[in-house]
Amino acid sequence: MFKFFKSMKNSISSSSDSQNLIDEDYMKSLSSTELKIKSDEQRLEAMVRQQLKEEFPNIEKSSSYDLLVDAVIHNYKSKQLQASDDASIKS
Repeated sequence: MFKFFKSMKNSISSSSDSQNLIDEDYMKSLSSTELKIKSDEQRLEAMVRQQLKEEFPNIEKSSSYDLLVDAVIHNYKSKQLQASDDASIKS
């Protein structure tokens, strides 16, 4: 009887350890995905800022420059989302 409980305890503890490893791997993958998304967003913002500066000299001094950057990024993401929705509907 004692062996039974000991083996059960060992199996539960090893199961718990493996679950912890799975959870840890899952969190790492989420973190790396989240970092990649943030990196992509930062790159997009930098590109938008650069393009606006090229097309409109001294625009970065404007009080509404940040709002314009946000609006351009929002419009870009909206069009990208709409295009992916249209593509999924067609297939």
